[in-house]
Amino acid sequence: MSTHSSPIAFPPAIAAYADGPALARALAAHVAEALRARLARDGAASLAVSGGRTPVAFLETLSGAPLDWGRIAVTLVDERWVPETSPRSNAALVRRHLLRGPAADARFVPLFTGDATPEEGLAAATATVASLPSPFAAVVLGMGDDGHTASFFPGAEGLAAAIDPAGTAPLAIARAEGAGEPRITFTLPSLIAADRLFLHIEGRTKRSVLERACAGTDAAELPIRAVLNAVRAPLDVMWCP
Repeated sequence: MSTHSSPIAFPPAIAAYADGPALARALAAHVAEALRARLARDGAASLAVSGGRTPVAFLETLSGAPLDWGRIAVTLVDERWVPETSPRSNAALVRRHLLRGPAADARFVPLFTGDATPEEGLAAATATVASLPSPFAAVVLGMGDDGHTASFFPGAEGLAAAIDPAGTAPLAIARAEGAGEPRITFTLPSLIAADRLFLHIEGRTKRSVLERACAGTDAAELPIRAVLNAVRAPLDVMWCP
């Protein structure tokens, strides 16, 4: 995909893998490398991961990486506003699949505060994430068939503020028909500031969505475009059929 044929300033670098396990191993190796580099430079590092079914194999592979996990903080790119007792909780998924083995020593910073609504919990969540080493050493995004990433959903209330590259708030609230529950999400500037920014997608449908996103600039239609439009280097896309 050339820059000439696309309005995206830095078309994504797409690495294709034979299957999910191969992708998971490669992504875990790249993320571990980014964490190791930040630890060597600053003595501490942070990682933001996504929830859902797609990243499970990656999280389980990364959990065994030989890193100084005690100096690493892990958080979520975004979270549904549900307690960890809910099967929809991304925090519960991360505890189950990543924070085990060597990675059990990492400091986990969840986004759900226990308040009744994300509006009530936003100030506390913002104070909590302020303790994370910044910027992130690595961020691993996912993407839905509707082109959403993080909790940047088409038609979401407050979407424009959440994806404003000049915004200063680290977190935003997302309410959208396609989101199910209300959510809390890191904002675009917080995510794209990472040392390494990855997009983990699987299946031909999502590859097609990404290619369509690269052919336009309207982030309201396909919010992944907000990332593509704002990055200062090609987004690292890890994909398998």
